[in-house]
Amino acid sequence: MAKLHTSEITLRVGLDENRVPEELNWSAEDGGIDNEEAKAMLLSVWDSKNQESLKIDLWTKDMPVDEMKTFFHQTLVSLSDTFMKATQDEKMTATMKDFCDYFAEKLELKK
Repeated sequence: MAKLHTSEITLRVGLDENRVPEELNWSAEDGGIDNEEAKAMLLSVWDSKNQESLKIDLWTKDMPVDEMKTFFHQTLVSLSDTFMKATQDEKMTATMKDFCDYFAEKLELKK
């Protein structure tokens, strides 16, 4: 099968003298994103050969804690949705959603 198209996503991390992220920017030409600022990112990739998840978790030193809590909640909700799409496991997805609600409640994120 011939490769018809490739797409590239670029991440740029600006570090301070202690190698702590000060700036995060990303670009995805196919998505119309060009050098957009971000305050945090979570990236996971699956290494099939070693049967393990590899990850990069970064946030800038000026990322507010309240925004980080919201970011984590939204990420957990999104992972629940992705889990459902990937596995069609309704029972576990419902359990994950329950946890997301619990997480939000304990952090007083929901109004």
